[in-house]
Amino acid sequence: MKRNEFLKTLGVGTIIFPVISSCMKDNSILSEPGTDNGSNGDCEITNAETAGPFPTKDPSSLERLDIRGDRTGILLDVEMIILNKGNDCLPLEGAIVDIWHCDKDGYYSEYGGTNMQRNDYSAVHFLRGRQVSDENGVVKYKTIFPGWYQGRATHIHVHIYNSSGKSLLVTQVAFPEGDNSAVALVNASSENGYTKGLNGYTYNSKDNVFSDGVANELAVLSGSINEGYGLTHSIVVNG
Repeated sequence: MKRNEFLKTLGVGTIIFPVISSCMKDNSILSEPGTDNGSNGDCEITNAETAGPFPTKDPSSLERLDIRGDRTGILLDVEMIILNKGNDCLPLEGAIVDIWHCDKDGYYSEYGGTNMQRNDYSAVHFLRGRQVSDENGVVKYKTIFPGWYQGRATHIHVHIYNSSGKSLLVTQVAFPEGDNSAVALVNASSENGYTKGLNGYTYNSKDNVFSDGVANELAVLSGSINEGYGLTHSIVVNG
């Protein structure tokens, strides 16, 4: 199926938008292969980022939709679509997708009791999960809105493998910022346990991990404090 035919078949808005937004370059939608718009008809592979210092130790044991564990916070439904640059940027079915992120207080599971993280959560596995992409390249997770910690903006880690287990990309998902952004509203929501506010927060533009920019790592957020938020994001790999 050609990419334009695939786009016509999609009827779910949360999928259509990330497909289009991640296949953009120089602020214009890329044309079909064989047409000339200065981009050679290629999607831009999503930026690679570090997996550390808290990667999942045994991700194959954590295939699950609800990754919250015992963590509390504002609900966040995550939906990602994995696109294959090697196949006209069509969805990649069968991709193994691991995600992990910190809790509302900035702590990770599977680590702790050290100078890097004083709280010891080495025996638990909250906010980590694995899903396999469906025929539309989609994976979904139910989680909470991440908090933050010193030196980092709000983010989610992602590691993508092909169906054979070969690593395709390690990246991170950035969150939109601004006075009325979800990041600002959530971190002001002390009644939901987000007690740190944004005093000392490191914004995307100052985050060393995102020093190469977040143009193709920035998620789309919708929702509210009361109803919870939805995150949609597309990631382009060379599958």
